[in-house]
Amino acid sequence: MSILAWVVVGIIAGWLARMVMSGDGPGGLLGDLLVGVVGAVVGGWLFGYFGHPGVTGMNIGSIGVAFVGAVVVLWLVRQFTGRRHPRTI
Repeated sequence: MSILAWVVVGIIAGWLARMVMSGDGPGGLLGDLLVGVVGAVVGGWLFGYFGHPGVTGMNIGSIGVAFVGAVVVLWLVRQFTGRRHPRTI
């Protein structure tokens, strides 16, 4: 997968994860990119561990894998930093 594909998948997955996991967290384009790319690596490892394909290119499946990984990353960051904000509707 090319660098450009990692960037696009990372931005989309990071933004989606930030929308789902509302509250404080790395915001902006760079924060979404960082969370998304780390999430893609974590999601790829998790899916591979359970016998499923991970991030395979710039497609919906890869964005889904990266999204799941990004949610896990944001959850872990909040567990270790103590940032817990109630969700408001």
